[in-house]
Amino acid sequence: MSLERVELRRIAMPLVSPFRTSFGVESDRDILIVRVVGAADDGSLDGWGECVALAEPTYSAEYVDGAQHVMEGHLLPRLAEAAPAGIDAADVGRILAPVHGHPMAKGAIEAAILDAQLRAAGVSFADLLGTATDADGEPSRIPSGVSVGIHDSVDELLATVQGYLDDGYVRIKLKIEPGSDIEHVAAVRDLIGPDVPLQVDANTAYRRTDGEHLAQLDQFDMLLIEQPLAEEDIIGHARLADEVETPICLDESLVSAEGTADAIDLGACEIANIKPGRVGGYLEAIRIHDLCLAREVPVWCGGMVETGIGRAANAALAALPGFTLPGDISASTRFYARDIVTDPITVVDGHVTVPTASGMGFDIDREFLDSVTTSTTTIS
Repeated sequence: MSLERVELRRIAMPLVSPFRTSFGVESDRDILIVRVVGAADDGSLDGWGECVALAEPTYSAEYVDGAQHVMEGHLLPRLAEAAPAGIDAADVGRILAPVHGHPMAKGAIEAAILDAQLRAAGVSFADLLGTATDADGEPSRIPSGVSVGIHDSVDELLATVQGYLDDGYVRIKLKIEPGSDIEHVAAVRDLIGPDVPLQVDANTAYRRTDGEHLAQLDQFDMLLIEQPLAEEDIIGHARLADEVETPICLDESLVSAEGTADAIDLGACEIANIKPGRVGGYLEAIRIHDLCLAREVPVWCGGMVETGIGRAANAALAALPGFTLPGDISASTRFYARDIVTDPITVVDGHVTVPTASGMGFDIDREFLDSVTTSTTTIS
């Protein structure tokens, strides 16, 4: 496709309740949406992508203002210069590789172009991946887990978890940090019983010296401990994997297929959390999935509080065979009272049906999108 213009749209989306992690509290989101408009031999093209960068550089070095700046000043000009006659989503990563870092910004652009190309072909992302139907030819469904933020008290945490159990979620993930870990996990395990899958996410809140403390979590029979140490501390994670019985899962540390392979080789990554935005887009996410499948490393799909744009594509991705653990693809209403798509993700009997609308699996609710838009920059 040839790009005629790109719209960088900022939207303000309040969360239904504050979401607390070890790196901060979110009550609303400032989200950067990328829309590409172009042309191909068979007509005009229109595609959408979502940048998952947060407002501040706390989860990663990327943040939403910086993502927009690098798109305007570096990424989009490089695409225009490298492919004046047209661009394919498969070429985006290679063209933008000379710009170091910024995977969330790059991934949003790639997703928008891929969405446009698939819409033009009348094909869904699930069709492309082969995940639209299951082995019996029925619409694919994936188990839905939910991510529960840190709470000030155990009683408040238990009330929240019980609500998600009542909603039918089949796996509980607890955000933890020092001082809000062992007691909280013990109480939740007692509430949900031994059969409901449980895992924790530290978001880099611990240090190498915390192995003995984290080993106390082994008694709760959990799926995994996610990203306990700093993202660059691969050796520390490998050592921690020898100290605790619960499998160590990497999140922030995994930004490419090559880096994932190294972490696996070093014994630091027993389970992988694949977040497409964090690794530079869905095409790199597929490569990481394929690598982990070949290495027999379980994977699951993490979330970044996406709107329906990212949530739909994540669901199609999570139906690939290597995703053997329930992911964070919860219902849209987990975070937003109203979504910017016309067909928001829902959870029925603990599962999400993989979207099969053409493109990445969603249709934009233009009227509502306009109502939450705070600014639009158009680049021709």
